Amino acid sequence: MTATQQAFDVQAVRRDFPALAQEVHGRPLVYLDSAATAQKPRAVVEAEERYYLRDCANVHRGVHALAERATRAYEEARGKVARLLNAEPRECVFVRGTTEAINLVAQSFARPRLREGDEVLVTHLEHHANIVPWQLVCEQTGATLKVVPIDDRGELVWEALEALLGPRTKVLSVSHASNALGTINPIAKIVELARSRGVPVVVDGAQGVPHGPVDVKALGCDFYAFSGHKAFGPTGIGVLWGKAAHLEAMPPYQGGGDMIRQVTFAKSTWAPIPVKFEAGTPNIAGVIGLGAAADYLLALDREAAAAWEQELLARATAALEELPGLRIVGQARDKVSVVSFTLEGAHPHDIATILDHEGVAVRAGHHCAQPLMERFGVPATARASFAFYNTLEEVDALVAALRKVQELFG
Repeated sequence: MTATQQAFDVQAVRRDFPALAQEVHGRPLVYLDSAATAQKPRAVVEAEERYYLRDCANVHRGVHALAERATRAYEEARGKVARLLNAEPRECVFVRGTTEAINLVAQSFARPRLREGDEVLVTHLEHHANIVPWQLVCEQTGATLKVVPIDDRGELVWEALEALLGPRTKVLSVSHASNALGTINPIAKIVELARSRGVPVVVDGAQGVPHGPVDVKALGCDFYAFSGHKAFGPTGIGVLWGKAAHLEAMPPYQGGGDMIRQVTFAKSTWAPIPVKFEAGTPNIAGVIGLGAAADYLLALDREAAAAWEQELLARATAALEELPGLRIVGQARDKVSVVSFTLEGAHPHDIATILDHEGVAVRAGHHCAQPLMERFGVPATARASFAFYNTLEEVDALVAALRKVQELFG
């Protein structure tokens, strides 16, 4: 038993995740698709169930007991999420996920500031959710989208970033970690450089929060977004953290109920942050479930969990490199536990289908990162993504299943 195994009891963690105990196609499930959606601990499911069975009412409006209980649970969840990010609760806006968060920033923060000839900077590592919203706002304002290149490892070319951060750059938006390659970007260093040029930084943290502690104050960024479902919480819920000064200055992204202070036919005024950005009845159960996920992560030894994920990554990388005809796409020196690969003679979708019949769940496709696939000259990859609830034996099961793919495709 390794020191990491002694420090982190993966079997105890697995007991918290009921879905992992099932069989698929008559085989024990080996779930290696957490970068797409992570499995949920029992506490998250129970928190949502408790709301629907006992406390089901709208928030912020009612004075009866159920409404008060629902409102209390909803706002307590905001506090839990704030602790997860080392932030202030009033700086945490509930949204549908990272995608909505980035759209909100693009339209409410960036659009009023952009003029023709201005530039928005992203990187070649980005998920479509951190590309398309910026394309839209550039089309609306006459600004130009610029892209920081990456090298063959899948790491940012630092000299290019320095060169592209110019006087016309009004926003830099960058992923904390690549969903397709696993590359971890040095956010604090990037922010320091951008701040020296007066450029605000937006961070897509969808793959950051699931893999280790996040401290937005230490990172120094202006905005940080993440999705609940990738961080062991429910689908359809996420968080945009933003510096209070930015959020207070930004106009509402959507109008409707709850986000107002006063409405007349002549004029409306807005509620304070963060409610100003939460129009309509929110995903109350999702927020409460996300609060339970935050509780779970806060109670977990994140450092030990991250070390365990790195052990899984190292074992998987070493084993996959031994398979003839297999190419790992993205070999950054600092990665979250994601391995993207191709296998000579087999399409990624065929790989994923055969693996599924062996009980191994992986993702195949462009991973909502088509420009990145183009950069590496492939239409798609197969991707195994590990979470702290995976085991070394599951790494071995992945490799054994890939050997069967090789046998079938010669």
